[in-house]
Amino acid sequence: MTDKKWLSHPVLSLLLAAVWLLLQQSMALPQLIAAAVLGLLLPRLLHGFLGPALRLRKPGLALRLVVVVLWDIVMSNLVVARLVLSPGGRPQPAWVRVPLALRQPGAISLMASIITMTPGTVSCVVDEVRHEILVHALDCSDAPAMAAEIKSRYERPLLEIFG
Repeated sequence: MTDKKWLSHPVLSLLLAAVWLLLQQSMALPQLIAAAVLGLLLPRLLHGFLGPALRLRKPGLALRLVVVVLWDIVMSNLVVARLVLSPGGRPQPAWVRVPLALRQPGAISLMASIITMTPGTVSCVVDEVRHEILVHALDCSDAPAMAAEIKSRYERPLLEIFG
């Protein structure tokens, strides 16, 4: 019964309602009603595809992870721009295997998304049998070091946040 309750994904419901209001640029009553309906109805209709909701155990650490990810996105944009625009830039593309300690599908998907959002890296395969993510890096001279950095910057906080 818990998977089929109306607020099985409360964070998603709030996010959908907030995005609707931002897109409408209005807090008028009809928009508030539409936001509430979307926030309640869409997760309810999609509950079979969404799987169990992730429960934040450490919201403060989650906020810190958001700051780290945003910082990494900005810095990676600068590094990739310099690499691509520099006449002498010679990227060293590499495949990096990142072993996973995470086991929750939602947390693994979040980690893969974080990797892909960071310019210069793309999560290509989540191997559930081997418990690893295969990442393509635009420029990587040391694959084990990059895997260790991904684990320390993203996976370790996600393990603490979601348990």
